[in-house]
Amino acid sequence: MGPITLPYSHVDSTLRALSGQAEGFGASAIGGGLHGPVYHVTTLADDGPGSLRDGCRKKEALWIVFDVSGTIHLHSYLSVSSNKTVDGRGQRIEFTGKGLRLKECENIIICNLEFRGGRGHDVDGIQIKPNSKHIWIDRCTLSDYDDGLIDITRGSTYITVSRCRFSQHDKTMLIGADPTHIDDKCIRVTIHHCFFDGTRQRQPRVRFGKVHLYNNYTRNWSVYAVCASVESQIYSQCNIYEAGEKNVAFKYYTEKAADKDEPTTGFIKSEGDMFVAETQSGLLTNADGGDQGMFHPSEYYSTWTVEKPNDELKQVLQHCTGWQSIPSPADQQPVAVSQ
Repeated sequence: MGPITLPYSHVDSTLRALSGQAEGFGASAIGGGLHGPVYHVTTLADDGPGSLRDGCRKKEALWIVFDVSGTIHLHSYLSVSSNKTVDGRGQRIEFTGKGLRLKECENIIICNLEFRGGRGHDVDGIQIKPNSKHIWIDRCTLSDYDDGLIDITRGSTYITVSRCRFSQHDKTMLIGADPTHIDDKCIRVTIHHCFFDGTRQRQPRVRFGKVHLYNNYTRNWSVYAVCASVESQIYSQCNIYEAGEKNVAFKYYTEKAADKDEPTTGFIKSEGDMFVAETQSGLLTNADGGDQGMFHPSEYYSTWTVEKPNDELKQVLQHCTGWQSIPSPADQQPVAVSQ
């Protein structure tokens, strides 16, 4: 058996090599694009000239990089407007207090950042709602927020979350707001090569949407690993599930959609998943409607990088997920924007 192949091995060769390179549903995310200006974050201040907030509110396409390392304490959600790459490679940036909000935007890349210690009602690390699309979140470390770490709701779709690390948290990732938001039937999300390290539940929890999970490592949950609720479809492929306090990986919740008369649950298809030691899948059988009418990822994209789940993949995901110490890639077409 050869070495484990991780996707995106080439994207750190140049600054803009990330653009449009996501696998899965977020493959169209181009972020700041190939030719637009570079915005340099020169201060850790919450706002003002040279701040991240100042760059993210600008209307034009921007590739945002950091000239500083450290903690940015956000006093309110930081809204990211369309056509932005927030690129933490080359520095170590941590957000605390609040998180990033992706609201009614498109073409966003969020890469190589840390989120820790978000406080307040409805405060997520990365909140994606409403009606946002073509988003890629790559190599971020997220922990200890009062609500979710990444929540994707209210008609937001075509999103990929890759090589992220999640820990020290309860309700990790919600996909689909609640049973009244039937517009969430449009949601399409890919989650791959992520490490869910002891997060209690929602890795993820899904309502309505279609979600492809592959080559993730989820361990030591306290409630469940993955939950399918009202009309959702989850395709779980070659993931590693290692139980801790609770043995059952998959959970089904029954809820009534606003446009239906009777409550329903969701569907999970497990293909090639690895259930370690005493872990039980909890899958419903086909006779119970366990994966009837399930989508297949190939209906939406032709290729993705998937390995057989094994101990080597476990080791790689423990070391190669979340924020990485990466040299700042050179920009082959440097165009600076003044702050």
